[in-house]
Amino acid sequence: MKPIITLLYLSLFFITLFLTGQSQPYTPVDNITLACGNSGQPTSNDLLRTWTGDVNSKFTPIGNASESITAPRSSTASQVPYTNARLSRSEFTYTIPLSPGQKFIRLHFNPDTYNNNFQRSNSLFSVTAAGFTLLKDFNASVTADANGGSPLVKEFCVNIETGQRLNITFTPSKDAYAFINGIEVVSMPTSFYYTSSPNFIDTSASSYPIRNDTALEMVYRINVGGGPIAQDEDTGMYRNWDSADDKYLDDLSGKFSVLPQNNTIELNFVRVPEYSAPKRVYTTGRSMGMNTTINKSYNLTWIFPLDPKFYYLVRLHFCEFESDITESSDRAFQIFLANQTAEQLADVIVWSGANGNPVYRDYVVGMFMPPVGSEKKVNLYLVLAALQRDSYTRYNDAILNGLEIFKLNDSTGNLAGPNPDPITQVDAPKSSPGKKKSTPMAAIIAGVASGLVVLSVLGFFIFRRGRKVKDSSRSQSKWGVISFSMTTKSTKSYGSSLPSELCHHFSLAEIRAATNNFDASNIIGLGGFGNVYKGTINGAPTPVAIKRLKAESSQGALEFKTEIDLLSQLRHLHLVSLIGYCDDEGEMILVYDYMENGTLRDHLYNTKSIPPLSWEQRLQACIGAARGLHYLHTGAKCMIIHRDVKSTNILLDDKWVAKVSDFGLSKMGPTTMSKTHISTVVKGSFGYLDPEYYRRQQLTEKSDVYSFGVVLCEVLCARPALIRTKEKKQMNLAAWFKTCYGNGTLDQIIDPNLRGKIVNVCLNKFVEVAISCMHDNGNERPSMNDVVWALEFALKLQQTAEGLELDFNAGKKNEDEAPLVNDSDERFSGIWADSSSSKNSRVTKTSSSDQNSSTSESIKGLSGTVFSEIYDPNGR
Repeated sequence: MKPIITLLYLSLFFITLFLTGQSQPYTPVDNITLACGNSGQPTSNDLLRTWTGDVNSKFTPIGNASESITAPRSSTASQVPYTNARLSRSEFTYTIPLSPGQKFIRLHFNPDTYNNNFQRSNSLFSVTAAGFTLLKDFNASVTADANGGSPLVKEFCVNIETGQRLNITFTPSKDAYAFINGIEVVSMPTSFYYTSSPNFIDTSASSYPIRNDTALEMVYRINVGGGPIAQDEDTGMYRNWDSADDKYLDDLSGKFSVLPQNNTIELNFVRVPEYSAPKRVYTTGRSMGMNTTINKSYNLTWIFPLDPKFYYLVRLHFCEFESDITESSDRAFQIFLANQTAEQLADVIVWSGANGNPVYRDYVVGMFMPPVGSEKKVNLYLVLAALQRDSYTRYNDAILNGLEIFKLNDSTGNLAGPNPDPITQVDAPKSSPGKKKSTPMAAIIAGVASGLVVLSVLGFFIFRRGRKVKDSSRSQSKWGVISFSMTTKSTKSYGSSLPSELCHHFSLAEIRAATNNFDASNIIGLGGFGNVYKGTINGAPTPVAIKRLKAESSQGALEFKTEIDLLSQLRHLHLVSLIGYCDDEGEMILVYDYMENGTLRDHLYNTKSIPPLSWEQRLQACIGAARGLHYLHTGAKCMIIHRDVKSTNILLDDKWVAKVSDFGLSKMGPTTMSKTHISTVVKGSFGYLDPEYYRRQQLTEKSDVYSFGVVLCEVLCARPALIRTKEKKQMNLAAWFKTCYGNGTLDQIIDPNLRGKIVNVCLNKFVEVAISCMHDNGNERPSMNDVVWALEFALKLQQTAEGLELDFNAGKKNEDEAPLVNDSDERFSGIWADSSSSKNSRVTKTSSSDQNSSTSESIKGLSGTVFSEIYDPNGR
C-alpha cells in the first residue's frame, strides 16, 4: 500500500510541474545555472533545473589556484548545486558571456567545513560584479545561521551593456577564504524592476527613476497570506516567494487573518504583465476584515529590518478577488511607509480597473535614520490603515497580496551591509530545504495534530465568547460616568500589547501585585495626575507603565474618563497605547505601554547621567510627535485637540520612536464647518499655553501648534519652557526665542552640545518652523500636517549636507560638486511662500568652526513666514 501511495504522490507532483512549466509567461534570453566545483554531465535537482559544472569548462574561473571540493556527507544541503563548492584563499573571477539587458544574479552558498583547510567559520570574502560591490567581508556561516540555517541565496539585479561580459570576482579577506556553490544568471524583462516612475516617499521629489546604472539586491519577496512559491512555480524568472509575512507583523496586527485563496476567479492582466508575479500571489492576501469599528482603531503593520543608509524599492502587489469588492470606493485605505504617507487614498479597483485585475505599485524610500544602540538594522514600517471617514469607502478595510523590497546601491556602487551578530546558541535549529516532502505517515500525524490544535483554538474562543457576554453586564463604574461595551474584567496574564478588546479592566489586586503594592522604588515619573510606576502584569516579560491618581490632584474622574474614552479608540505609531484601567475601591489607575527611554525632556537638559540626544535624534523625535498630533487633528473620526503638548508628554520607546501621551485634558474639536473653535475654560501648562487661547478662552487645533512650537524651542535650546528664577526677559523661552530671533542673536542660546553639528540650511528651516508655530495670530500658524512636511524637509537638508543621502541629480553634475537644494521649485511654493527666498542655495559640508561663525548671520537672514517646501497646505 505504501509504494502505491508514494507512486500516486509522485505522479501528481510531476503532472503539476508539467502543467506549470507549460504556462510560464516569460522565457529568459539568458538562463545560466552553474554548479561551482562540479564536473561531468549536467545535473538536475528537485526543481527540475539543470545545472552545469564549471570544472574543465568555459566557465572555469580565472585566478590563482582554486579548489573543487565535495561537501561533507553531514551537510544539511544535499541537492545540486550545494553538493560541491569552489573554494580559494586567493582571488578568483568567473567571466560569463551574456546578451545585453537586465539580469538576475543569484549566488548560492552552503557554508560548511569542507576539509581542515576550509573550516566553516573561516570564510570571509567580498564579491564584485559589473562594477558593483555586492558583498563585502561577507561571513556566510554567520549570515546563514541568522537566517535559519544553510543554504543561503543572495539575489542581485544588474544591467549588462552591449559588448560587456559579466565578471564576478571573489576576494578573500586576510587569513580567510572565499567560496561559492552555485551561480545563476537569468534575464528579466526590460524595464521590469528598472522602472522610471516609482513614487518617491520624500518631500523633495515626486519620483525616483531606477536607471540602468543602478544595482539592486533583493531583500524580501513575500506571498502575503499565502504559501511559499518555489522557482519552478514562478513566471519564468525562477524567483522564490516566501510565505512568512506573519513573522514581520507587529503584535496587534497578528489578529488579522489571511484571506481564503480564491481558486475560481479568472485573473486578467490588463494593467501589469502576466509575468509580474505568480497567479497564486494574486489569489491570496491579507486584509483587516470588514469590521468597521475595530479597523478604525488598529492598523495592519509589518516591520522589516533593513540595512541603514540606503534607498529601497518597495513593490506592493494588489488584486481584489473577493466578491464583495467590485466597485471603486468599496475598499479604500491608506498606506504608510517609513512613517510617511505613501497613499492618502489607495483604491485597488481604481488602480486595476476591475475585480480580478492584478496591479502593483512601486515606491522608493530612504532609510537614513541611525540604528538604535547596538542594533545594526533599522526598521521599515509598512502600515495599511482603514479610512476614518465612512463617506470615502464602503468597507473600512485594507488588503495586500504580495510585496518585494530591493536595496539600491549607494553613491559608491556599494550594496553590502554588515554581517549579523553571531548566534550564541550552538544548537539552534536549522532548516533542511533539501527535504521538502514528508512521508505519508508524517503527513497523517501532522494532520491529526493540526486538527487537535484547531479544536483547541475553537474551544478557547467559545470559552472567551461566553466570558465576554457574561462580563458585558458590567456597564457602569462607581462614578456613573464610564461605560464600555467592549470592556472585560479578567484575571489573565497580559503583555504590553492590547488584546482583542479595546481596553481591559484590571483588578486592584493585579495592580498592587504589578507594582509591589505601589512601592516607591518602582516610581518612574510623576505629574499633575499622580505617580507613574513601572510594573509587570501577572509576571509577563514586557513591563507596563501604571499611572495612579493621587488624592490631592486637581484632576479627577472627568480626566480619567477622557483619557480612557480617547485612547481606547485611537491607535497610531506615535501615540502611547492604553492597555487598560482600574477603578476598584475608589482608585483611578491607567495602564499604558512602557516607554523605555522616558520623556523627551529627560534627554534635552539636566543630562549629566545620560548623554543628550544628537541633532538627528531630536529631529526624528519632533517629526514623530508632529505626526501623532497631525493624526489627532485630522486622522481620527473627529478632531481631537490635545491641549497639553509639552516635552514631558512626548515619550520615547526602546527604539527612540516618539509618542504623544497624557490625554486627560484633551477636547473634541469643532464638529461643524460653521464653528471654528471651542469656548472652554483655559487649561494646560504655563510656558506652553497659546496666548490667543489664554486671552479669548477659545480653543482651536492651532493651540496645539503653538505649544509644539515651544517644544521645538526646547529641543534646539535645551532649556525649560519656563524658568521663574531667570530675569524677566529670559523667563519665558518662547518670548526669549522670538526676541533673539528678531535681534539675530539666536545662535547664542542654542544648546552648546549642538554647536557645529547643525548645517545652516537645516537650522534655518527648523527655526522657520518654530517661529511660524508661535505666531500670535492662530490663523497664521501652519497646520500640523505642514509642520510634519517642514520638519521632514529640515531632516532631509541635514542628511543631504552631511553626505548621507544620494544626490537627486546624480549623473547631471560633476562628482566634486555638492548636491543642490532648490527652494524655488514650484512644488514647494505655497501659501507661506516668500518670493525673496526663490534662489538656489548650495549645500556643502562645513567644518564646525565655519558653522559656528556663520550661524548668527544665517539666522539674521531668516524670514519668519517662509515655508518654501510646502505645496499643499491641506494635506499630502
